Amino acid sequence: MTDAPRQRPTPTHTVVVPDDVPMVSLLGPRDELLRTIERAFPDVVVHVRGNEFRLTGDTGEMALVERLVDELLAVSAAGQPLNRDAVERSIGMLRSSTTQRPADVLTMNIVSSRGRTIRPKTLNQKHYVDAIDAHTIIFGLGPAGTGKTYLAMAKAVAALQAKQVNRIILTRPAVEAGERLGFLPGTLNDKIDPYLRPLYDALHDMVDPESMAKLMAAGTIEVAPLAYMRGRTLNDAFIILDEAQNTSPEQMKMFLTRLGFGSKMVVTGDTTQVDLPGGVQSGLKVVQDILVGVDDIHFATLTSQDVVRHRLIGDIVDAYGRYDERQRRREGDGRRPTQPRRTRPVRPVEDPGPGADG
Repeated sequence: MTDAPRQRPTPTHTVVVPDDVPMVSLLGPRDELLRTIERAFPDVVVHVRGNEFRLTGDTGEMALVERLVDELLAVSAAGQPLNRDAVERSIGMLRSSTTQRPADVLTMNIVSSRGRTIRPKTLNQKHYVDAIDAHTIIFGLGPAGTGKTYLAMAKAVAALQAKQVNRIILTRPAVEAGERLGFLPGTLNDKIDPYLRPLYDALHDMVDPESMAKLMAAGTIEVAPLAYMRGRTLNDAFIILDEAQNTSPEQMKMFLTRLGFGSKMVVTGDTTQVDLPGGVQSGLKVVQDILVGVDDIHFATLTSQDVVRHRLIGDIVDAYGRYDERQRRREGDGRRPTQPRRTRPVRPVEDPGPGADG
C-alpha cells in the first residue's frame, strides 16, 4: 500500500503591534475595524491575541494584511483617528497598482480650522491636490461628492493664509438645476444668493464666521456669479469656477482669459450633470478638446470611487450610470425607454344590501 499524500500545512504569519500602541485604536470600538478587515480578506483568518495579529490563509493576502496594519499604525501615529472609511480606502489603495502609500494620502493636511483638518481621502484626490500645487490652471472633473470644489477651496484658503495670493474669488454660473425658480424678490444679491449658497456653505467649514465677514467686507474673499467676471483681470488671486459644466463655450473662454499675474485657477464640474437648455453645448466638454496638451494646464479626473460623502452616494452614481447606459442601448435598438409600470387602483365592491339576489 502507498501512503496517502500528506496535506501541506496552511501558511500562518504573526504581525506584532508595538506595545505602546493601544489595540483598541486598531480594532475599533466593538472590533468594528477588525470586522472590516475580515470582510475585505475572506481568504485570511485573523485572530487577535494581546498585541498580535495571527494570520492563517493565502500567502499573498496575508502580506496585504501585514502592509495594511503597518499603514494604519502610520496613520494613527500621525495623530489621525482611524475609522471604517480610512480602513476601506487604505485597502483599496493597497489592492491597486499604485506605489503610493495610503498613510501618505490619509495624513496629508491641507488646512486646519476650529480643530478640524481637511485632507484628501483617496489617491485620486491626492493627485488632484498635488496638481493644484504644480500647475496654474487645473480642471477637476468628476461626479458629485468627490471633493472637487471642497478641496480646491481648502487649497485656496491655505494659499491665502500662506500669503501666496492676496484674495480668493469663487464663482459659478447662475443656471437652475432642473427647476424653475421663477421671480425672486429682493435686491440683486438676494436673487443670486441661492446659486452661490453651496460656496458659502463650504467656506463656513474652513473660515470662522467673524473672520469670513471681515474678509468678505474687505474684498479678500469674493463670491460672485460668473457674469461678474467679464472685463476683469484677476492678479494675485486664487480663482475657482464651480459647476463649470453649465458654462457655454463662450463663457468658458471669457473666464479663462481673466487669468492675471500671480494667479491660479481651478475649474470644477461634472459633464454628466449639464443643466443648460437644449441645444447649448457645455463649455467644460469643449475645453477638454481645445486645451489638451497645453503646458501648465492639467485635467484631473475623479470617479465614483473617490466619493467622500455617505458611502451610498458612490453606489447611487454607479447605478445611475448603468441606468443611462441601458437607456442608450434601448434607444439604439429602436426600443422605447422603460417606464415604471403603473397599476390601476382596485375599486371596492359595493355591498348589495340585504335581500339582494346573488
